[in-house]
Amino acid sequence: MVKATHVLQTPAFKKAVKKLKARQKQELDSVIKALMDDPTLGEKKKGDLSFLRVYKFKMDKQLTLLGYSFDDGALILELLALGAHENFYRDIKRR
Repeated sequence: MVKATHVLQTPAFKKAVKKLKARQKQELDSVIKALMDDPTLGEKKKGDLSFLRVYKFKMDKQLTLLGYSFDDGALILELLALGAHENFYRDIKRR
């Protein structure tokens, strides 16, 4: 199992995190730590989004998607997007 040593955040991800409450940020931090330990936890997408992995988890009883990419060669976890399922993939394609 490979561990990510660096975590990068896109501006869109930072903006989404700013809107979270303290308890939600704690939940997100635990998810990010789990992804750092095992970046292959998320589901790898196909087609236009082949660069993307998505990890689904519950935050305040709502399904939340965390979109990220993982570069195995450099051990970098890049956090791309965070949000509900609605328009999640459409918005990522636009970026």
